[in-house]
Amino acid sequence: MAWILIISSIPLVWIIFLCIHLLLPRVFFTKRFAQNGRVFRKRNVLLVIAHPDDESMFFTPTINFLTSKGHNVHILCLSIGDADGKGNIRKKELFQACVALKVPMQQVKIFNHPDLQDGFGKVWNHSLMAKIIEEETTSRCIDMIITFDNYGVSGHCNHRDVHYGVCMLLHDPQRDIEVWELVSTNILRKYSGPVDIWLSVFMAMLHSNGTVQCLVNEHSRRSFIAMAQHSSQWVWFRKLFVALSSYTYVNTLRKV
Repeated sequence: MAWILIISSIPLVWIIFLCIHLLLPRVFFTKRFAQNGRVFRKRNVLLVIAHPDDESMFFTPTINFLTSKGHNVHILCLSIGDADGKGNIRKKELFQACVALKVPMQQVKIFNHPDLQDGFGKVWNHSLMAKIIEEETTSRCIDMIITFDNYGVSGHCNHRDVHYGVCMLLHDPQRDIEVWELVSTNILRKYSGPVDIWLSVFMAMLHSNGTVQCLVNEHSRRSFIAMAQHSSQWVWFRKLFVALSSYTYVNTLRKV
C-alpha cells in the first residue's frame, strides 16, 4: 500500500515543482557566470556540439541564459547528423532552431568532414576537432567554450569525442580560453524534469569557488519550440524526453 502511495504521488510532486519553476523562474546563483571580475563584459561564447538538435535537447538553459545577458553565442556543430541519410535536412533544421533560440544564423557553423560522421561506433579524430575548434576560436575571437563532459549526457560516442577534442586545446599553455562542460547526471536526475533544479542549485552552492554553475531555464517553453524545428527528429520518444528531461529546465556547468 505504501509503495502505491509513493508511486502515485510522483506525478503530483513533478507538477508542483513545474509550477514553482514557472512562477519563480529566476535563480540568483548564476549572476557571476560569464563575467571576468566584477564588471560586466560581453563574452564571445562558442557552444561545441556533435549533431543538429544537441543544442535544443541539452543546452537550451545555457543558451537562453547567455543570450538574455547580452553575450554573443556562437554554435559549432561538428557533423550534419547524416546517420540516417537526413543530413541536409537536419542542417536546415539546426538553423531554424537557432532562430527560435535567438542565435543569429551567421553565428552558426556546421561541418561535414568525412572523418567526423554521425554514428555509434565511429571514433572521431580528436586532433582534427581540436584544429577546427582552434580555427573557430581565433576567427571569432572566442574567449569561452561550452561543450559536453566526458560522458556526453547520453553516453553517445560522438558527444564524448567532442569533449576530448575541446580538451586538446587546453594542452596549449599559451591559449587563454575558458572551457565549461555540461555535467552528466544519473538516470533518476536526468528524467526528474524541474524537480532537479533544486538539487542542481544545492550542488552548485557547495562549490563556493565558482567552478560549478547552475543555469536555470527562464524560458523552458523555448526548448520545446526549438526542438520542434528539428521535425525529422521530433518523434514521440524525443517529445517525451524534452518534457521529462532535467536538461530542459536546468544546466549544471563545470569548469574544465
